[in-house]
Amino acid sequence: MKVSVNFDNCASTGACTQMCPDVFEIRNDGFLYVLNENPPEELREAVTAAEEICPTGAITIEQ
Repeated sequence: MKVSVNFDNCASTGACTQMCPDVFEIRNDGFLYVLNENPPEELREAVTAAEEICPTGAITIEQ
């Protein structure tokens, strides 16, 4: 799976970091970072939850 974020739409609310901290992180600068663009399959459920909870729809998961 490949995770991408449309940073133009991202509001850095942190919802995704709560759902999947192994993949998403908001740093001291207030911006979201993707820690692993190709996370292992065992994180699919958490990444999907992060995608679904994103208030701006900025997260996309590709197979």
